[in-house]
Amino acid sequence: MDRSVARRAALLQGVAVAVVAVVFAVTLPHSFFEDAGWAAGPGAWAACAALCAVVLRLPLVPVLVGAAVAGLPSLVTVVLGAHWLGVPIAVAVFGLWCGRLAVRGRTARTRTHEAMA
Repeated sequence: MDRSVARRAALLQGVAVAVVAVVFAVTLPHSFFEDAGWAAGPGAWAACAALCAVVLRLPLVPVLVGAAVAGLPSLVTVVLGAHWLGVPIAVAVFGLWCGRLAVRGRTARTRTHEAMA
């Protein structure tokens, strides 16, 4: 586990999601969220995760898979009627996922480098 990557991924995801939420709240009517929130929320979450992948130089597809997995606790809180309660949990899980990815990526690069030597 790369704790530095985990912390940075969680922080970046949390800030990015907060910024997108504020922009959505200021620019879109409440009816949008009633009609299309089921798509806009996960889409925004995935876009923020893609930003994390690029900034932290992590592989995009595994990061997006981690974002989907991390979003599951948030989905449970949405069903229970406490939408934003799940976001801190999802952000933490996403950060941990990215921290694990960073270590796995370094291990794979080291093995490739050693095999080539």
